[in-house]
Amino acid sequence: MPAPITVVIPTLNEGWQIAECVGQVAWAAEVIVADGGSTDDTVARARAAGAVVLEVPGMTIAGQRNAAIARAAHPWVFALDADERIGPALAAEVERTIAAPQHEAYAVWRRNHYLGRPMRFAGWGRNRAVRLFRRERRFVERRVHEGVEPVDDVGQLGEALEHTPYRDLADQIRKVVLYSEWGARDLADAGRRARVSDVVLRPAWAFFRSYVLVLGVLEGWRGLVLCGVSAVNVFLKYVRLWDLQRRG
Repeated sequence: MPAPITVVIPTLNEGWQIAECVGQVAWAAEVIVADGGSTDDTVARARAAGAVVLEVPGMTIAGQRNAAIARAAHPWVFALDADERIGPALAAEVERTIAAPQHEAYAVWRRNHYLGRPMRFAGWGRNRAVRLFRRERRFVERRVHEGVEPVDDVGQLGEALEHTPYRDLADQIRKVVLYSEWGARDLADAGRRARVSDVVLRPAWAFFRSYVLVLGVLEGWRGLVLCGVSAVNVFLKYVRLWDLQRRG
């Protein structure tokens, strides 16, 4: 019998992996994909895999999640990304948890994979995010780094959520360009203005922190690439913010 839970998944051009993502949560009674305007076959593949699809073009990821949550038929929701996988152990833990909940929401730790290997350092270790919660909750509206609105009563799940954010290096670079643009617009909307120090010092600090202080160096060549590209992301974000304010 399917578990009485709704899994919500925001998508944008995830046709190459959405069927696998939806198929792996077949244990859930309801799967809702909120598509932000894909130009590939994401919508068709998601429907063929058994998901309910909401087409909400132009929305932020937070907006896509919230649109799906608003349609949830079950009292508990798991917010999943197309690049994440819930294995059998985590699925069983989720089912046990919602059968006898002790908290209003639950955080799960993500095992992050990068270029073919799980990462332990560079800030990619056991990071946690609130993903299991009652359907009354919503995500804070931001273009990037969206999260569930503050919850006082948060429990912890013990099993890992598998996360592979980039298909390959080319995919990472493409996403860095997109996310730096979104990040700059979030900063601009908040009234932030770029300074010379933001453009010059922040990228250098980002690299030093992740590669040296957070031990990205121990990840070998993957750590060097990851930390370097992450620093480029910071540089592009603040350069784009400067360009937005220059243009008025």
